[in-house]
Amino acid sequence: MNRRESIWESLDWLTILIYLMLVLTGWLTIHAAIYEADSAMSPFDLDLRSGKQLIWIVISFVLFVLIMVIDYKVFMTFSYPIYFLTIGLLVVVLLLGTEVSGSKSWFALGGIKIQPSEFAKYATALALAKVFSALNFDIRKPKDFIKTGLLIGAPFGLIILQGDTGSALVFVAFSLVFFREGLSAIFIFIGVASFLLFLGTLLLGLNYMFAALAGLLALGILFSLKSRRRMIFISAGTIAAAAIVFSVDFFFNNILKPHQQNRIQVFLNPNADPTGAGWQVTQSKIAIGSGGFWGKGYLKGTQTKFDFIPDQSTDNIFCTIGEEMGFIGSFVLIVLFSLLLFRLIIIAERQRTVFGRVLGYSVFSLILFHYSVNIGMTIGLFPVVGIPLPFFSYGGSALISFSLLLFTLLKLDAHRMQVLGRVG
Repeated sequence: MNRRESIWESLDWLTILIYLMLVLTGWLTIHAAIYEADSAMSPFDLDLRSGKQLIWIVISFVLFVLIMVIDYKVFMTFSYPIYFLTIGLLVVVLLLGTEVSGSKSWFALGGIKIQPSEFAKYATALALAKVFSALNFDIRKPKDFIKTGLLIGAPFGLIILQGDTGSALVFVAFSLVFFREGLSAIFIFIGVASFLLFLGTLLLGLNYMFAALAGLLALGILFSLKSRRRMIFISAGTIAAAAIVFSVDFFFNNILKPHQQNRIQVFLNPNADPTGAGWQVTQSKIAIGSGGFWGKGYLKGTQTKFDFIPDQSTDNIFCTIGEEMGFIGSFVLIVLFSLLLFRLIIIAERQRTVFGRVLGYSVFSLILFHYSVNIGMTIGLFPVVGIPLPFFSYGGSALISFSLLLFTLLKLDAHRMQVLGRVG
């Protein structure tokens, strides 16, 4: 058996099959989202979004072949150059990019728009894998923890400056990789506690939250009178919590843009403005609920056809599935994504190097975040943040980026018995 044949035989074809099912179903759903009743619109029409998406799908297949035939060591060798090139693109787009929907995060090249922030996810995943695989690296060391924080913080900050908060928040997903590689679970507690404090302050207000913290501090001191160390710990924790609570008002009113403030307010009170700021979430729920168990049928969705839902072929594409394919179609889609995530964990855990494992968990974390938040925001479980459903939503940059992540992992997985490196 020659080398090329062994590579193709070593590929995880089950994962590739799931990928194909998601991409092709997404393409048909994009067509359904833009389809106009009583028209002769074809999904192959290159002037339509479905036709353009088909071109990006073909490009993805070409990339798949190219990645499979080049040397797998290229990804390890050029991880840093790819990362710094992407950082450069994020700076350039901030200066010279085209503004779309309030975010200056696009390069407009003729009729094609490229979003560097999507490729930053791929570049950051490669760079993180490279950093973690360095000799004597330990995420529990302050120096190494700060190094990885800066690696994620650079694209996060640049994307925030572009005005694309949703894409920036995706980089938080990399924290799951840190915990897999040995970071203490205390950081999970701190993260969850900070989120609950933020949410509680928005719901209850500063006065109630400060009163609650004062009560908890008093109880903590009462039960820690015989332990000076515990009393110091409780006092420090309370001061940190108070700082978070105090900063919420400033962050909400001075950092967030008006439309972002509205989205959070709608999330906290969905019925506050159903015909204004809450329109998108309200119509999303109506569309999904109207599909019932079996759905209205392919190309027969009324909420979709009459444009009740904004961004219905991109961020809100799940609404089209819910309306036209019903509970059954939504369930099948969720099963497909669940199977893909399960396969990614298996692939990540069987890698023989830290580089491969970290890349595997990076792919898992990014897809999990996008999938959970995208579907969650259409049914009101998360605020509307504007991120695509992986492999499914319309958009060439997102499809190519996620495809590169998956294909690179599959390439390393096919060579895992040959790869030499620091085994974790």
